[in-house]
Amino acid sequence: MKLFDVYPLFNIEIVKGKGCHVWDKEGNEYLDLYGGHAVISVGHSHPTYVKAISEQVSKLGFYSNSVINSLQQTLADKLGKASGYDEYSLFLINSGAEANENALKLASFHNGKKRVLAFQHSFHGRTSAAVRVTDNPKIIAPVNEGLDVSYLPLNDKAAVEAELKKGDVSSVIIEGIQGVGGIQVPTDDFLQELRSLCTKYQAVLIIDEIQSGYGRSGKFFAHQYAGIRPDMITVAKGIANGFPMGAVLISPIFKPIYGMLGTTFGGNHLACAAAIAVLDIMHDEGLVANAEKVGSYLLEELHKLPGIKEIRGRGLMIGIEFEEPIKEIRSKLLFEQKVFTGVAGTNTIRLLPPLCLSMEEAAEFISRFRKVLGVNE
Repeated sequence: MKLFDVYPLFNIEIVKGKGCHVWDKEGNEYLDLYGGHAVISVGHSHPTYVKAISEQVSKLGFYSNSVINSLQQTLADKLGKASGYDEYSLFLINSGAEANENALKLASFHNGKKRVLAFQHSFHGRTSAAVRVTDNPKIIAPVNEGLDVSYLPLNDKAAVEAELKKGDVSSVIIEGIQGVGGIQVPTDDFLQELRSLCTKYQAVLIIDEIQSGYGRSGKFFAHQYAGIRPDMITVAKGIANGFPMGAVLISPIFKPIYGMLGTTFGGNHLACAAAIAVLDIMHDEGLVANAEKVGSYLLEELHKLPGIKEIRGRGLMIGIEFEEPIKEIRSKLLFEQKVFTGVAGTNTIRLLPPLCLSMEEAAEFISRFRKVLGVNE
């Protein structure tokens, strides 16, 4: 049997990681400024993380949600405290797409409405409803097209109110910062108006913090810059530092009913042990503050470089847009300077490093980036 060939691959096999560095099977060392799509939050192979999951799997890796799993409540307590959402409830699943699926479903259960408002260039996942609220027709199959979705321009308050006035909108879903869309940041006043409008027209506000959350922006959630509280928050990516996990933080306005949501693997013992370790490390090492500090340094240094069209982002979620396609720049960073970065579209480089990126490592990236751009030190 061969693999179903849907991924264009670099001819590199990564076999080891530590902190913000990874090594390929030939022994080459790379600086990791991408964290495997923003998944590595506390660094590769952190000893606290390794110890936690090793000890847990040696006792019990999995049992179903038909029995008490006190690790789930421990995780909920720690996440509530870390995020400032103590009064919300937690539903645990396996991925970001599942988190958005369940949030959209719960919103529709709550108000009985069907239509969803999403935003242009959004990305929310690849499963049925999640892919339908993603603004990319190339990955929406005919079987996904049944959900009624309207895609609106980001930061356009009038367009949102015009749709909400129609009275049929179940939920509005928006990323804290658009990731795949090129690190596009919703303005604080737009998010504040969105909160107000959703309350006025009885629509549920879902903020997708799958990529922008868990400290990446320099606050625990990116929407917290705007000082708002959504009805639901979806998380995944960095929640368990590479172990598959997702979650929905759910406002007290929603009332749970047995059977309304469910999952086989979600919130299993091993996933919870991994996620608890992540929150402990983030707290002990001050990683949210580190993301803000090192991210500010990177943004400042990147603005000094010539030939860049625009630099966007907050914390350690940064987009570097060029006038021309960046394929060659990214390739030189990877193969000549041994730096992993991401991409959004054809013209934007994405930086999504582990939150433990040091000032020294950030400075090293800038030095290597300058070499690729042909800029003297």
